[in-house]
Amino acid sequence: MKLKVYADRMSQPSRAVIIFCKVNGIDFDEIKVDVSKRQHLSAEFKEINPMEKVPAIVDGRFKLFESHAILIYIACAFPGVPDHWYPADVSRRAKIQSVLDWHHSNLRQGAALFVFNTVLAPALGFPLNPQAASQAEKLLSSSLSKIESIWLKGNGRFLLGGFQPSIADLSLVCEIMQLEVLDEKDHSRILGPHKKVQQWIEDTRNATRPHFDEVHTILYKAKTKLAVQRSVRANSETESSIKKLPSKM
Repeated sequence: MKLKVYADRMSQPSRAVIIFCKVNGIDFDEIKVDVSKRQHLSAEFKEINPMEKVPAIVDGRFKLFESHAILIYIACAFPGVPDHWYPADVSRRAKIQSVLDWHHSNLRQGAALFVFNTVLAPALGFPLNPQAASQAEKLLSSSLSKIESIWLKGNGRFLLGGFQPSIADLSLVCEIMQLEVLDEKDHSRILGPHKKVQQWIEDTRNATRPHFDEVHTILYKAKTKLAVQRSVRANSETESSIKKLPSKM
């Protein structure tokens, strides 16, 4: 039976799994789970992933959730996936795993919470939280600095000094790509100081084209839509402030 990938392309981990499958010629069915419509909370999807999050996969009778576990499974279970994605060498695997483990509580936490509390919250029916965004930005900036000083310090183009991407590169770059929905000022302030990270993102994009750009199209469209919403909200707030001003007789 064909692999089934349950995903929402607005989800960073979902994009990593989809890109990985496409780049490696994996035959799969992509089944959209629209998080904005709360489809991940349905009883049907809970049978696939009781944690109610995307992505998740079904391979025959086998079900699996958590994107890193999914990437590892596909890299090992499907023939023809090049070794550089998840090497057979145990020490290299362990190094990749260490990056993935670090990612969960550092880069992902900082980036996801900053984007949510700066941009995405209103679109999902939640209020913005400037204090949470400020704390998240500190963790995000620290994480980007650590990536440059620890894993991109060598001559290689990818993490851990590699000259070809691993599943860690794909996972982390897809996370950082979520920053595309920010306004230009915030985007430049956060990524501007990190030239090595910017080059690494471009190298990962080039290594996975055309699938990288195609899968991220939804993000570019969301950026435009969110910018319009911010403009409308700002104009509404301005008009409201003007109405509250005392009238001159």
